[in-house]
Amino acid sequence: MRNNQDRFGPKTVSSDTPVAAKPTLNFVTPTEFVVLPSGGAYPVGHPLSGKDTIEIYYMTAKDEDILSSEALLKKGVAIERFIENVIVDKSIDASTLLTGDRNAIIIAARSSGYGNAYETSVVCPSCSFKSKWSFDLDKPTIKECKENEDIGVYKTEDGYFETKMPSTKYSVKFRLLTGKDEMQIVQEKMKKKKKKIAGLDRAVTNQFKRMIVAIEGYDDKTLVNRFVDTMIAVDSHHFKKAYKSVNPNVEIKSNFECESCGHQQELEVPLNADFFWPDA
Repeated sequence: MRNNQDRFGPKTVSSDTPVAAKPTLNFVTPTEFVVLPSGGAYPVGHPLSGKDTIEIYYMTAKDEDILSSEALLKKGVAIERFIENVIVDKSIDASTLLTGDRNAIIIAARSSGYGNAYETSVVCPSCSFKSKWSFDLDKPTIKECKENEDIGVYKTEDGYFETKMPSTKYSVKFRLLTGKDEMQIVQEKMKKKKKKIAGLDRAVTNQFKRMIVAIEGYDDKTLVNRFVDTMIAVDSHHFKKAYKSVNPNVEIKSNFECESCGHQQELEVPLNADFFWPDA
């Protein structure tokens, strides 16, 4: 008879016999470097001062959770949390980034997450016909932070900008808006809407009050607010142009042709609600 112990009994493995190791899975999120439109125009001591790029992670499923979180959307901080999450260097406070640099990060992250083709609805400026149009997110135009002699906007020694109003002839010193400013403006609007407060929408003057640092060298906030509330339309128009001319940003445009009326025009990419949620 066969020895059943040999057939079914426990077998010992020699210590000299090699044991195959289990494969190790490495979950590492890839990163990329994004060009900063500001060129690092931040105060000395800021982590991005003098830097022309910032390293960010590719979009992940966790980022999609952040962007779709009802709690964060209601508070108006979803984009803020998203930017914080994709930045590699956690010593960088996302709220201190200039709006143009934030836009560059958002566009680059969206491109890495869903591809460079962004198809969205656009309205023809001529006939108002609504159609689908595709924008290439990998071909941005960087608008740098520079003085503009034609308009009369100059950089001050303390890092601000200065321009003279055409009507009142007052010299106005102003700063560029940051993510913190944007977030506070959005939250103020949401708070007003939630409380159903009726009245004039002060979006323009509220922005001006945040931008303007001093009038003719006077930096008293009460004085600045009074100046903004009584600003003549000619000066307001000039100030908008002055700010836009020096505000660093990233622009993505496409040569649009309406399929209904044939109107042709260069259009800038609209960051609609579907920007982070393309059709499957």
